[in-house]
Amino acid sequence: MVADAWYSSLNNLKAIESIGWTWVMGLKKNRKVNRGETLEKLDIPDEGLKVHLRGYGWITVFRFVAKNGRTDYIGTNRDNPSRDHIELVMKSRWKIEVYHRELKQTCGLERCQSRTDEPKEIIYFLPFRLGFKDLKDDLLEASLLSAAVGCY
Repeated sequence: MVADAWYSSLNNLKAIESIGWTWVMGLKKNRKVNRGETLEKLDIPDEGLKVHLRGYGWITVFRFVAKNGRTDYIGTNRDNPSRDHIELVMKSRWKIEVYHRELKQTCGLERCQSRTDEPKEIIYFLPFRLGFKDLKDDLLEASLLSAAVGCY
């Protein structure tokens, strides 16, 4: 699961872990770790730092500084994560963010006049399905095609 700091609440992190998923998420600079320290006060090496996230448990945190000087703290519950892997995951997340923005603005998804959410879901998920043809999920494909035909 990949998300920005907006979604990294303690309840969300625990819910994700409870179903056995690995997460990589942004963390706010004032997040409490170890014994009351905040992330912004820690000296985090490039290879990441193992910290105890208050109310959760042990995670690895990385510090990334953008060209404009903004500092992002990225945490994960993954075992032995590398900085390169975390950076790749976060760059992929950004591409998804751009995709969602373009979908909303270009396709007018927010202004869709449908009475149900089904047409919106088709517009949203069909490009993903087309991108993952090798997964061979016949049930999903049949469901999408049936719903798409029903919309027109």
